[in-house]
Amino acid sequence: MMLKDSFSEIGAFETLRKVSAIGYNAVEISQIPMTAENVAELDRSRTELGMDIAALSVAMEMPKGRPGDSLKDHFDKIVDDAKRLDSRLLRIGMLPFPAMKSIEAVIDFAKEANGYAERLSEHGIGLYYHNHHIEFAKFDGKYMLDIIAENSPAMGMEIDVHWVQRGGLDPVRTIGKYAGRTAMVHLKDYRIGELPEAAFGMLETGDLPGFMQAFKNVVQFAEVGEGNLDFPSIIDAAQAAGAQYLLVEQDELYGRTVWDALQTSYDNLVAMGHAKLF
Repeated sequence: MMLKDSFSEIGAFETLRKVSAIGYNAVEISQIPMTAENVAELDRSRTELGMDIAALSVAMEMPKGRPGDSLKDHFDKIVDDAKRLDSRLLRIGMLPFPAMKSIEAVIDFAKEANGYAERLSEHGIGLYYHNHHIEFAKFDGKYMLDIIAENSPAMGMEIDVHWVQRGGLDPVRTIGKYAGRTAMVHLKDYRIGELPEAAFGMLETGDLPGFMQAFKNVVQFAEVGEGNLDFPSIIDAAQAAGAQYLLVEQDELYGRTVWDALQTSYDNLVAMGHAKLF
């Protein structure tokens, strides 16, 4: 769930106060500058709200010209932030785009990540890799995600069930495949949206290519329980795999507010009987 706009508008503590009021008691921090002020407010949310800062996002190296901490340049600061916030899980959100080019590039990325995972483990901190759909492309008959896993035995997995589905695999089986290595699971639903009215206008004017483009572009992110994924089975699989955190996320909101979307996901999870997990 993208809360970065709220962090910018009302600050980390007030944002997490609203998250807590819905019923969530753990968050993953992503795309939030780890400034002294933000770290202090995150720490305050732990003591005053009982919020669990489940995980922090990290990059191995920031792209040139982009601000932010990286394991290459800010290793000690990242470790200090994680210890202060009692966040013993760090996660890499995606491999760098150039690393997607070839099997050799994927292996190089995985081995470098494994080196950081080994260093972090000396501080009692785990490093995990978060998938999208691109990791289910194949090199030499192997899924990219499997290549990453095979070449980074010290690094765990954060399985994102929407992106697994979008990559053409079964989320339940994929979670089971990485049982014992999966500390976190991202919960977001997979929905096939309705064709927009504009698409039918294209059809009426004879713009068949435009209509077909809209026809192909109906996959949506959705609140948990508002799409097609079997979340009772997914949650059972995640717990059986040893996942410590099940984290609600939604990349696109389609006009809804982030708070309405979070509330819907929470309400649906409660209705499934999982209130105590969040």
